Amino acid sequence: MTISKKTLRTCDEGHKYYKSSDCPTCPVCEQERKPEDGFLSLLSAPARRALEHNGVTSLQQLTKYSENEILKFHGMGPASLPKLRAALETNGLSFKN
Repeated sequence: MTISKKTLRTCDEGHKYYKSSDCPTCPVCEQERKPEDGFLSLLSAPARRALEHNGVTSLQQLTKYSENEILKFHGMGPASLPKLRAALETNGLSFKN
């Protein structure tokens, strides 16, 4: 198993953080922009970014996609589907068939 060396980085907002991957996302900024409520608050940062990147910011927009289409979004994993399904069902909605 190879262990990647973490490097100190500074984001555009001035936050300092260590990261071993090439991913440019600042974890401090990501935590600050996490919604406090709503269905997006239930998701991991990569899953949330995947939906936002594809223009899905409301449950109504989510209903336009099937589960398989959502899983194809880069950053979306199968662990997020039960959370999304539950949020839709709570509001009387569902994924596209």
